[in-house]
Amino acid sequence: MALANPVFLAIADDSVIRRTAANGVPGTAMPAFAQSAGAMLTDKQIDALVSGIRSWAKSDILNNVIPPPYSSETPGDSQRGAEAYRTYCSSCHGADGRGGKKAGSIVDGAYLALVSAQELRTIVIAGRPELGAPDWRADVEGRAMSAEEISDVVAWLSGHRTQFPGQPYPISSTDAGKGGLR
Repeated sequence: MALANPVFLAIADDSVIRRTAANGVPGTAMPAFAQSAGAMLTDKQIDALVSGIRSWAKSDILNNVIPPPYSSETPGDSQRGAEAYRTYCSSCHGADGRGGKKAGSIVDGAYLALVSAQELRTIVIAGRPELGAPDWRADVEGRAMSAEEISDVVAWLSGHRTQFPGQPYPISSTDAGKGGLR
Protein backbone atom coordinates (compact mmCIF):
# COMPACT_ATOMS: atom_id res chain seq x y z
CA MET A 1 0.00 0.00 0.00
CA ALA A 2 1.36 3.39 -0.93
CA LEU A 3 2.46 5.45 2.07
CA ALA A 4 1.20 8.52 0.27
CA ASN A 5 -2.38 7.23 0.61
CA PRO A 6 -3.88 9.39 3.38
CA VAL A 7 -6.64 6.87 4.17
CA PHE A 8 -4.04 4.12 4.63
CA LEU A 9 -2.12 6.34 7.05
CA ALA A 10 -5.35 6.97 8.95
CA ILE A 11 -6.21 3.28 9.34
CA ALA A 12 -2.75 1.73 9.79
CA ASP A 13 -1.36 2.03 13.29
CA ASP A 14 2.31 2.45 14.19
CA SER A 15 2.84 -1.32 14.48
CA VAL A 16 1.74 -1.84 10.86
CA ILE A 17 4.03 0.90 9.58
CA ARG A 18 6.89 -0.32 11.80
CA ARG A 19 6.50 -3.93 10.61
CA THR A 20 6.44 -2.82 6.97
CA ALA A 21 9.50 -0.57 7.33
CA ALA A 22 11.43 -3.16 9.34
CA ASN A 23 10.59 -6.29 7.36
CA GLY A 24 9.60 -4.97 3.94
CA VAL A 25 6.80 -6.50 1.90
CA PRO A 26 7.64 -9.88 0.36
CA GLY A 27 6.92 -10.14 -3.35
CA THR A 28 7.09 -6.37 -3.88
CA ALA A 29 9.78 -3.75 -4.40
CA MET A 30 9.51 -2.73 -0.71
CA PRO A 31 12.72 -3.96 0.97
CA ALA A 32 13.36 -4.58 4.64
CA PHE A 33 15.27 -1.80 6.40
CA ALA A 34 15.85 -3.21 9.91
CA GLN A 35 19.08 -4.77 11.06
CA SER A 36 17.01 -7.65 12.44
CA ALA A 37 15.98 -8.38 8.84
CA GLY A 38 19.54 -8.13 7.51
CA ALA A 39 19.43 -4.47 6.53
CA MET A 40 21.03 -1.33 7.97
CA LEU A 41 18.64 0.52 10.29
CA THR A 42 18.61 0.16 14.07
CA ASP A 43 15.37 -0.09 16.04
CA LYS A 44 15.79 3.56 17.02
CA GLN A 45 16.17 4.56 13.36
CA ILE A 46 13.05 2.53 12.46
CA ASP A 47 11.18 4.40 15.23
CA ALA A 48 12.30 7.72 13.71
CA LEU A 49 11.17 6.54 10.28
CA VAL A 50 7.74 5.54 11.64
CA SER A 51 7.43 8.90 13.39
CA GLY A 52 8.27 10.73 10.17
CA ILE A 53 5.79 8.69 8.13
CA ARG A 54 3.11 9.17 10.79
CA SER A 55 3.62 12.96 10.54
CA TRP A 56 2.29 12.78 6.96
CA ALA A 57 -1.14 11.64 8.23
CA LYS A 58 -3.95 14.16 7.86
CA SER A 59 -6.14 14.24 10.94
CA ASP A 60 -9.29 15.24 9.05
CA ILE A 61 -9.09 12.77 6.15
CA LEU A 62 -11.82 10.51 7.55
CA ASN A 63 -14.20 13.42 8.27
CA ASN A 64 -15.03 12.02 11.71
CA VAL A 65 -16.07 8.65 10.24
CA ILE A 66 -14.79 5.68 12.22
CA PRO A 67 -12.97 3.40 9.79
CA PRO A 68 -13.40 -0.36 9.69
CA PRO A 69 -10.66 -2.34 11.46
CA TYR A 70 -7.41 -2.52 9.50
CA SER A 71 -7.35 -6.28 10.01
CA SER A 72 -10.03 -8.77 10.91
CA GLU A 73 -9.88 -11.93 12.95
CA THR A 74 -13.22 -13.02 11.52
CA PRO A 75 -13.11 -14.51 8.04
CA GLY A 76 -15.70 -13.25 5.63
CA ASP A 77 -18.32 -15.22 3.77
CA SER A 78 -17.67 -15.50 0.03
CA GLN A 79 -21.37 -15.87 -0.86
CA ARG A 80 -22.23 -12.64 0.93
CA GLY A 81 -19.04 -11.23 -0.61
CA ALA A 82 -20.39 -11.87 -4.11
CA GLU A 83 -23.41 -9.69 -3.31
CA ALA A 84 -21.27 -6.97 -1.69
CA TYR A 85 -18.96 -7.10 -4.73
CA ARG A 86 -21.95 -6.56 -7.05
CA THR A 87 -23.09 -3.61 -4.96
CA TYR A 88 -19.77 -1.83 -4.43
CA CYS A 89 -17.25 -3.04 -7.01
CA SER A 90 -18.87 -4.34 -10.20
CA SER A 91 -19.58 -0.91 -11.68
CA CYS A 92 -15.82 -0.52 -12.20
CA HIS A 93 -14.42 -4.07 -12.25
CA GLY A 94 -17.25 -5.71 -14.22
CA ALA A 95 -19.94 -8.19 -13.20
CA ASP A 96 -17.51 -11.09 -12.83
CA GLY A 97 -14.46 -9.11 -11.66
CA ARG A 98 -12.55 -9.60 -14.93
CA GLY A 99 -12.53 -5.90 -15.75
CA GLY A 100 -14.94 -3.22 -16.81
CA LYS A 101 -15.04 0.22 -18.36
CA LYS A 102 -13.29 1.92 -15.45
CA ALA A 103 -10.92 -0.72 -14.01
CA GLY A 104 -9.13 -3.93 -14.83
CA SER A 105 -9.53 -7.46 -13.56
CA ILE A 106 -9.45 -7.95 -9.84
CA VAL A 107 -9.77 -11.75 -10.04
CA ASP A 108 -6.74 -12.37 -12.26
CA GLY A 109 -4.87 -15.37 -10.86
CA ALA A 110 -1.44 -13.78 -11.27
CA TYR A 111 -2.59 -10.67 -9.38
CA LEU A 112 -4.23 -12.65 -6.59
CA ALA A 113 -1.07 -14.75 -6.21
CA LEU A 114 0.87 -11.59 -5.40
CA VAL A 115 -1.43 -10.07 -2.78
CA SER A 116 -2.35 -11.37 0.64
CA ALA A 117 -5.86 -11.27 2.08
CA GLN A 118 -4.66 -8.41 4.30
CA GLU A 119 -3.45 -6.46 1.27
CA LEU A 120 -6.82 -7.00 -0.42
CA ARG A 121 -8.56 -5.77 2.74
CA THR A 122 -6.30 -2.71 2.86
CA ILE A 123 -7.04 -1.90 -0.80
CA VAL A 124 -10.80 -2.25 -0.26
CA ILE A 125 -10.65 0.04 2.78
CA ALA A 126 -8.10 2.62 1.61
CA GLY A 127 -8.77 2.50 -2.12
CA ARG A 128 -6.10 3.23 -4.71
CA PRO A 129 -6.36 7.01 -5.27
CA GLU A 130 -3.43 6.94 -7.70
CA LEU A 131 -5.60 4.68 -9.91
CA GLY A 132 -8.87 6.48 -9.25
CA ALA A 133 -10.18 3.62 -7.06
CA PRO A 134 -12.38 4.87 -4.19
CA ASP A 135 -12.03 3.92 -0.54
CA TRP A 136 -14.69 2.03 1.45
CA ARG A 137 -16.79 5.20 1.85
CA ALA A 138 -16.98 6.49 -1.68
CA ASP A 139 -18.18 3.89 -4.18
CA VAL A 140 -21.91 3.97 -3.43
CA GLU A 141 -23.14 7.45 -2.56
CA GLY A 142 -24.26 7.69 1.04
CA ARG A 143 -23.50 4.04 1.81
CA ALA A 144 -20.08 3.09 3.13
CA MET A 145 -19.10 -0.57 3.21
CA SER A 146 -19.44 -2.19 6.62
CA ALA A 147 -16.54 -4.08 8.20
CA GLU A 148 -18.46 -7.30 7.52
CA GLU A 149 -18.98 -6.44 3.84
CA ILE A 150 -15.26 -5.69 3.51
CA SER A 151 -14.38 -9.09 5.02
CA ASP A 152 -16.93 -10.76 2.75
CA VAL A 153 -15.53 -9.12 -0.41
CA VAL A 154 -12.02 -10.20 0.63
CA ALA A 155 -13.31 -13.78 1.06
CA TRP A 156 -14.96 -13.61 -2.38
CA LEU A 157 -11.76 -12.31 -3.98
CA SER A 158 -9.60 -14.86 -2.15
CA GLY A 159 -11.93 -17.59 -3.42
CA HIS A 160 -10.78 -16.71 -6.95
CA ARG A 161 -7.17 -17.66 -6.25
CA THR A 162 -6.01 -20.31 -8.68
CA GLN A 163 -3.96 -23.35 -7.81
CA PHE A 164 -1.43 -22.45 -10.49
CA PRO A 165 -1.10 -18.63 -10.53
CA GLY A 166 0.48 -18.40 -13.98
CA GLN A 167 -2.72 -19.93 -15.37
CA PRO A 168 -5.39 -17.38 -14.37
CA TYR A 169 -8.35 -19.19 -15.97
CA PRO A 170 -9.07 -22.92 -15.90
CA ILE A 171 -8.14 -24.94 -18.95
CA SER A 172 -11.21 -26.39 -20.65
CA SER A 173 -11.27 -29.98 -21.87
CA THR A 174 -11.06 -28.75 -25.48
CA ASP A 175 -7.95 -26.74 -24.64
CA ALA A 176 -6.28 -29.71 -22.95
CA GLY A 177 -5.77 -31.45 -26.31
CA LYS A 178 -3.98 -28.33 -27.59
CA GLY A 179 -1.21 -28.39 -25.05
CA GLY A 180 -3.14 -26.13 -22.67
CA LEU A 181 -2.73 -23.03 -24.82
CA ARG A 182 -5.72 -20.94 -25.77
